[in-house]
Amino acid sequence: MAGANAAQMRHFLADTYLSFVYWTVLTSLGLCIWYFPLWHMGISGYEVALLSNISPVVLGVPCVRRVIRRHRAIAAILGLAGVAAYAIASPTQRLLAVALGSAGVSLSFGATLYTDKVQGTGRLERDIQAWEAGLLVSIAVRMLFQTNNPVWPAMNEANGGWNKTGLALGVLAVLDVVTRRSDAVAEVHEAKKHDLSPGTTKRQAAWVPAALGFGGLLFALHSMFSDSAIIGRWSWDGYPATGPQPVPWGGLVITALAAGFSVGHRADLATGMLWWGVGSAGAALITLVSGWPGFAGGLALGFYLGTVTRSILRAVALCPPGRTLFAGMLWYNILVLGHVWVVAYEFVPGGPLLRERTWLIVAATMLSLYSGVRAARSSLVSRPASAHDSPVARTHRHRARSVFWAAVVAGWAAMAVRLPAATRTPVPFHPEQRLITAAIWTVHFDLDNDMWLAENRIIEAVRDLQVDIMGFLESDTERIIMGGRDWTQRVAEELSYYVDYGPSPRKHTWGCAMISKFPIKKSTHHLLPSPMGELACAIHATLDVHGRDVDVIVSHNGQEENPLDRKLQTTELARIMRESQNPFIFTGYVVTKPHAKNYKILFDGGRMHDIDPTDSDRWCQYIGYRGVKRVGYARVSRGTITDTEIQVGKFAVPEPNEDISEWKPSYRRVNESHYAPEYHFPTIFRGKGVRGHFYHVFKEPRYFE
Repeated sequence: MAGANAAQMRHFLADTYLSFVYWTVLTSLGLCIWYFPLWHMGISGYEVALLSNISPVVLGVPCVRRVIRRHRAIAAILGLAGVAAYAIASPTQRLLAVALGSAGVSLSFGATLYTDKVQGTGRLERDIQAWEAGLLVSIAVRMLFQTNNPVWPAMNEANGGWNKTGLALGVLAVLDVVTRRSDAVAEVHEAKKHDLSPGTTKRQAAWVPAALGFGGLLFALHSMFSDSAIIGRWSWDGYPATGPQPVPWGGLVITALAAGFSVGHRADLATGMLWWGVGSAGAALITLVSGWPGFAGGLALGFYLGTVTRSILRAVALCPPGRTLFAGMLWYNILVLGHVWVVAYEFVPGGPLLRERTWLIVAATMLSLYSGVRAARSSLVSRPASAHDSPVARTHRHRARSVFWAAVVAGWAAMAVRLPAATRTPVPFHPEQRLITAAIWTVHFDLDNDMWLAENRIIEAVRDLQVDIMGFLESDTERIIMGGRDWTQRVAEELSYYVDYGPSPRKHTWGCAMISKFPIKKSTHHLLPSPMGELACAIHATLDVHGRDVDVIVSHNGQEENPLDRKLQTTELARIMRESQNPFIFTGYVVTKPHAKNYKILFDGGRMHDIDPTDSDRWCQYIGYRGVKRVGYARVSRGTITDTEIQVGKFAVPEPNEDISEWKPSYRRVNESHYAPEYHFPTIFRGKGVRGHFYHVFKEPRYFE
């Protein structure tokens, strides 16, 4: 008996790992697809790879269904292509490998639901529980790896990937699937001996509602709960913080999901109308409300999704596999596209229809979940109690719960390991000289020119530049197409910074974030006027800089194609700066030529000084200041991380009682030797520089009197 239990646990762990592969490939597909429209600035054609997940449609062909049923390892092996894709350097070929993996994991999951639905064996329940456990393990792993999945095809040895380990474990899991086929046959035979065929106790579910429910469930889990930081960032609204930080409170997310999965066998509760109302209330809160109330709504939604997962997947298993899974995955893909359209409306056909309408996508998701749970209720609630209270079912639940809660413990342990770094008090670089070094960088969503995650090199560049505050533009990666991750956590923890993530993902911008060595006393997230094009964002923060309040703006204006937007956005930024009485530093993406109309609106209208009015080779990024003494200015090349350079300014902050509001800057340049070494820019970027970063345009920093 002990040997049999050990074998069953081994099988369950193997299935859990293959489910981890499922979630790994699912969450990486959008990330790899995104690389192409990102560089094309619009639809690229590679988006068709999203349809790789409708592969279960082939289960509607009887001969294919028989082959997959007898040789389930075939689909599992195809799924591992998505893990092995990291070995391919070409972004296009790597995407094709990930798409193949997506087809494999989707087909494997669909075949599992169809093959193991024989009642009495408990195999369907166990398979669903393994799928749930795989999600929890994926979340726990990402909690440890600072929201990245180390097995993603956008990871490699250079940026912290564990791809070879992940692939080796996948091969072992597939071998376990191959060797246990005889066990499955024996279990089905035993069930038939006890007259427990599907038709004796179950009615077939309505396949269209079940498919809609499955698509909505998968989308909700992927978009909101594939990482512990997503709903925390959805509820983020600046400083003073009114909601949770990702560390340690992301642990509550994995706990809520695990708790829901643990009671998922209660179909009578999960499929009730009242319970759906509770889930919908949670969805409304996380969509519309900031701070702890919104986060609590997200936790309620996560718990709800956990409870309904098993009921919906059981209903799907009772339906014709080909058309049901095809329709379900197609509906999931439609929701994914809607999830993208709400922010990318400027670049896609029909974009204005969904412009800034996340609430509509959430409502469609909840309605499709309602459809699914009603289909599940009509087909499953009438089962005899023995179906879910049998010794076999209880044994499977106990085994699954042990893995569920082991993943939860691992997640909280990861939070405990990261907590000291996340709560360490940052220290400015040169407090004795009262210096503040500010920089701006458009980082292209932390996805480099060759489709690798770039935060390792971003961290190295920030560290070597010794910046006290830095604005990151195109920074919001908490979406399906960016991997649903928060790379700013890693930068802040490893380099010891305060971080403001910027406008929440539900605010429909491409993101602007800020890290600071100085305490952030307050920050406001602005959605700048954008009547024609993409929604522009800005962070207006007040920092405690060497005992004096200094205001900082990090902003990203709209594109060249929308001159009205850019004018209105620049005018609003000028108003914010003009009305502030504090010393001010501006770091932003303006899209204008120096001394053109919008330039004058920004600097003259905002009562600001340009860091170097003689620098005529600018178009996007600018640095401005008021009430602080400019020391120097440098432009650093981008390397292969993005398509935009780094701009850096050094300033000296007056003493708290010193008034320099009437001080006029001198634009006379001086030699570096004019200042003490503490005021100098790093020498590491001179000449050829390091890692592709070097002083360019001027070939060296500029210093001013």
